[in-house]
Amino acid sequence: MRLEEIRREFHPVLPKALRGCKLRLQEDPKGNFQAKDASVESAFPHTFHHPLLWVSTEGKEKIPPKKQTIRVGVVFSGGQAPGGHNVIAGIFDALQERFTDPTLIGFIGGPEGILENQTTLLTKEKVDLYRNQGGFDLLGSGRTKIEGKKAIEKAYQNSKDLRLQGLVIIGGDDSNTNAAVLAEAFSQKDRRIAVIGVPKTIDGDLQSDYTPISFGFHTATSVYAEMVGNIAKDASSAKKYYHFIRLMGRSASHVTLECALKTQPNFALISEECLEKKKSVFSVVEELVSLIKKRANQGKYYGVILIPEGLLEFLTDMKQLISSINEALFQGVSSVESTLQESEKKLFSALPKSIQKQLLMDRDPHGNVQVSKISTEGLLVAMVEEKLRAFPEVANKFHPASHFFVYEGRASLPSNFDANYCYSLGKIAALLLEDGKTGYMASLLHLHKPVDEWQPLALPIAKMLHTERRKGKEKLVIAKALVCFSSEAYQTFAKKRGDWELSDAYLCPGPMQFFGPSAVVDAHPFSLRKPNLGL
Repeated sequence: MRLEEIRREFHPVLPKALRGCKLRLQEDPKGNFQAKDASVESAFPHTFHHPLLWVSTEGKEKIPPKKQTIRVGVVFSGGQAPGGHNVIAGIFDALQERFTDPTLIGFIGGPEGILENQTTLLTKEKVDLYRNQGGFDLLGSGRTKIEGKKAIEKAYQNSKDLRLQGLVIIGGDDSNTNAAVLAEAFSQKDRRIAVIGVPKTIDGDLQSDYTPISFGFHTATSVYAEMVGNIAKDASSAKKYYHFIRLMGRSASHVTLECALKTQPNFALISEECLEKKKSVFSVVEELVSLIKKRANQGKYYGVILIPEGLLEFLTDMKQLISSINEALFQGVSSVESTLQESEKKLFSALPKSIQKQLLMDRDPHGNVQVSKISTEGLLVAMVEEKLRAFPEVANKFHPASHFFVYEGRASLPSNFDANYCYSLGKIAALLLEDGKTGYMASLLHLHKPVDEWQPLALPIAKMLHTERRKGKEKLVIAKALVCFSSEAYQTFAKKRGDWELSDAYLCPGPMQFFGPSAVVDAHPFSLRKPNLGL
């Protein structure tokens, strides 16, 4: 029997607050959840004033009789993240428990499926086949944004034609922003269709005081950490290669930080720290050259270096260069280089030709440089090699190897943590729809504790929005959460990294485990652990 077949039989654990007796939604009496940007109110008059909701039990009151019928749509939006199928399983099971005749409809191919009315009926047989499985292949996904009056009207009309009472959007910060927009727009229509968001992204940058981490982060970083650990073992065995490893995280370095804590590399760049210290690409290269020379003095001509995917946009000189290129391309300038300032031209000409070409490539759907297509690790290797020419005794023994880990972690079988987390999120989403709530994002607090103690809640998405410049225009979006310097994770990293530079303190976490001691199979992300990380 294959592992994926065994995993289908795994029964996710629910928090106590989602089990047993009657559930109710309770408004936060303290009103702690405040809007990030008061200017959002005018754009979201129907959903902006929604209060934070807690899911709680009413004593030992029995579960009420089933309601008659409900029709719910669900869609995956954006890149894959392990555990997504369990969100659907949680929604499906909750609807079966609370209604006599529930219908769950999946939109195929992401938001485009909503616009093109491409659907599939999610039966027990279909859902059971995907329980605790990786990927999004039950429905597929996509990055289409439903924006503009025509698209929103089409989404509403198709949902209305399907007689939906609710729509669940499983996605990241932009997808949940879209959920907020649809919830507001649908609230103004003649037939009420509630919209609920579920936080998904392996980057870990969709988080707040009330959303500790997005689902998929734990599984993806466990997969990446296994590969980093294996490479570290190889480095300390062969003793002749420097491995430059780029990891997911376009806007934040949570993945790199988590993997660093799990594997203890010789060097790990944190984009947010580079921005805080106003580092340039040249100063980063100087740091790397210094590290390589110090290790060479100890007779070590090998090492492991972790690099966050979005590093370049956090370096002062590269950030300005990319911004200027973006603006020039937005304006349709024929010769981008002619619009650059002298310092920017100097930097651009100093970059490898391959990187110059990548910086001028087409933008992503949000109008930004496609950072994932820029070989940041290759750029640093090339610049380090150039710098090391002044030190031939070191340069002759510098043998770099480049890696980029991305797709390897997005569709893995979910860890127990993500399987439980996603199933609970699905249950919360269904509860919100049963209660007729709209414009909310499902969430859970206390994720660093045992599952029993997780606290379900729902956040009004409109209050999470702020103004950000996209494609040369100001747009309302959910802010990406960057690495916090006061967090336990960063503080532990900052304390330990000096010891990792010259010593070979590599950890090899190995593959993710599904069977064995609870401390192993039910582990939580290091980034959530409190009060210390036990390193």
